Amino acid sequence: MKTLGDLALATSPLEIVGCPDTPVQGVEYDSRLIEPGDLFVALRGSYVDGHRFIDDALARGAGSIASEESPSDCPGLRFANTRESLPLLAEAFYDRPAESFRGIVGITGTDGKTTTSYLANAILQAGGMKTGLVGTVSVEIGGTVVEHETRQTTPESLDIQRHLDRMRDAAVDWAILESTSHGLAANRLDCIPFTIGAVTNITHEHLEFHGTLEAYKLAKASLLERVAARSGWAVINVDDAGARSVIDHADGATILRFSRSGGDAEIQASDVHSSKTGSSFVLSTPSGSVDVSISYLGEFNVENALCAAGIGVAAGLPLTAILEGLQNAPPVPGRMVRVDAGQPFEVIVDYAHTPESLEKILKLLRRLNPEGSIICVSGSAGERDVAKRSIQGRVTAQFADFNIYSTEDPRFEDASAIIGEVAQGAMSAGASEGKDFLRIVDRQEALDTAVSLARPGDVVLLAGKGHERSIIWGDRKHPWDEITAARTSLSKAGWKR
Repeated sequence: MKTLGDLALATSPLEIVGCPDTPVQGVEYDSRLIEPGDLFVALRGSYVDGHRFIDDALARGAGSIASEESPSDCPGLRFANTRESLPLLAEAFYDRPAESFRGIVGITGTDGKTTTSYLANAILQAGGMKTGLVGTVSVEIGGTVVEHETRQTTPESLDIQRHLDRMRDAAVDWAILESTSHGLAANRLDCIPFTIGAVTNITHEHLEFHGTLEAYKLAKASLLERVAARSGWAVINVDDAGARSVIDHADGATILRFSRSGGDAEIQASDVHSSKTGSSFVLSTPSGSVDVSISYLGEFNVENALCAAGIGVAAGLPLTAILEGLQNAPPVPGRMVRVDAGQPFEVIVDYAHTPESLEKILKLLRRLNPEGSIICVSGSAGERDVAKRSIQGRVTAQFADFNIYSTEDPRFEDASAIIGEVAQGAMSAGASEGKDFLRIVDRQEALDTAVSLARPGDVVLLAGKGHERSIIWGDRKHPWDEITAARTSLSKAGWKR
């Protein structure tokens, strides 16, 4: 059992209040989860200040408090910044679980993190490794998958250390962490000794948090700096200008470049073919070449496969394991999911929610369905990157035949206003409301309308929600399942299976 003094020794607080021998049974930053004897860590967040919940934590049995204010009535630790101190506290409480692994992989990028993590996980397992995975869709520990509803791709540092502790108990060899710019910039990934860092791409996203594209890039680049500081491996997409722009931050690491387009790279794809059932290509690596077929659609997923292959090379796995992992990787929830109720047109659910990912998927659908029309339902999240909204409107107006702009996650913003900003982007590209697009706030109604407009041979793309299980209005998560909602729309139109 840890004591307050043990944690103070590992974190160097400004002040220790009360007896250092006070036992610490657990650590929590959510007062609702406090058990008797726990240390409650008060964090200042975007919406609320955790210091407001100190009394609640104490009422629930907290034995000590970590805060930025001097605790007066109970033992505790005072820090200048509790968010910066939380990863140190968590690492110390859980006895540095990351040190038990053969390696830890961090995957960052605007798009493709989840798909790449699934592919890399399959490759490592094919190489005989026991793996753990923390990402957008799920947490996996030694083969046990737990879908989660936090809506945080990269959880808080305490949760990450808790997951790593469980992975250690499960004798995991390699851990894979999807590493968002938020997670890197907001201390969630502090105290993680990354062995391999991978960058899928860097495009326009999350300026509401970072302020500028340059700051966003630097947040992503910090993963490479952490890897380089440990003389690890950096796997970088040289086809993407944003990823290329941060390659200097990997100085000190062994760099593996990957390219689908014939760029100067150690990992390459050639003779690429995509169809409605998957993609095939020749994979070239420093240890040889091999023909690969994957069930994932589109050239962008070939790039994700190259990134995962680079991770496999960096982990020291043979080409046979890389091939086996790529070809047997499971489908990724919420990515290019076909909803089939016997209708004579395609309905596809996908998580695409950035201008870049929307353009890629719409171009792919156009190539795979050259004769039919593409009807796209999309939106943009509230309290997120405002500048990308009009860009999304322009992209969808350019690459879809008809668009319905609807709700994604308004949060505390006005849903109609968000949709209006997307629509303005569409109109700037020459689209006309009524003729080329509609605005429908209610997402179920938007899906119903899209299905009702579809004709044989068309494609209905439902973009932006993917695997998510809620729509966030204000601070409440309202249950939502895009695939179920699509089936409801098809049923209303008379299609059932």
